Amino acid sequence: MDHISKYLTKEIKLSCYDDKLFKSDLIFDDHMLVWFISGETKIIQADDTFYFKAGDIFLIPRNVLATIINYPKNGQPHKTVVMHLSQKRLKDFYAGVGLGEMKKASQKIISFSNHPFLESCLASLIPYFDVEGEFPENIASLKITEAISILREIDKDVDCLLANFDQPGKIDLVDFMQRNFMFNMSLEKLGYLTGRSLSTFNRDFRKFFNVTPQKWLTEKRLELAYYQLTAKKKKPTEVYLETGFEDLSHFSFAFKKKYGVAPSQLRSTGSEV
Repeated sequence: MDHISKYLTKEIKLSCYDDKLFKSDLIFDDHMLVWFISGETKIIQADDTFYFKAGDIFLIPRNVLATIINYPKNGQPHKTVVMHLSQKRLKDFYAGVGLGEMKKASQKIISFSNHPFLESCLASLIPYFDVEGEFPENIASLKITEAISILREIDKDVDCLLANFDQPGKIDLVDFMQRNFMFNMSLEKLGYLTGRSLSTFNRDFRKFFNVTPQKWLTEKRLELAYYQLTAKKKKPTEVYLETGFEDLSHFSFAFKKKYGVAPSQLRSTGSEV
């Protein structure tokens, strides 16, 4: 895979994937504002799936699990401008903003379609990626402030998301795992998102599920894969990407071990196991 990232600063980059496909299960420490130049992306969250193409602009909230699958399209690479809205940057911005009582923010991806204000802001960064030398921090700060100001202008509820600096608190472990088992995250990350240390996460998990996290996750992912192959008629190459497996060979091996038949054979025969 040929992946190139050009950084103006650690908060602003131009990302380009030239290969056929790139998939990752991610959780971001910062809110991510993304503008598509070319290519397509499929983003899977616990309760929704999003598709983005050239011209689209969207905001991915921090501390949200997602599977991201990037594709080239029409002979063009997958190419995006990405702006990190860091907690430090947002705290500095909101220090001078008076906010009233805020409702709980949604953790879903926010799409801004082809909004001219945001597109103009992000497109104005393109020429800078070809300039040699260090990008001036004061200009980077101005561009990020401009982007935040535009977001607040076009979405009156965005403050609820951007001005929320809370860390994940202790939440219902069973509900969280039932909704998020398909994301291939470390146990440390899963513990963090449920408001637990790794040791507390492992202890609570055994208490509620009576099995180790690794074994439970594998079983749940294989059950989901079986459903997608039989009921949804998806291809194995689609299924492994969406059910938390590292690669197709690992998925095929685990699936055959559990069900006694390879995923490709199950789909082609339509047989029940």
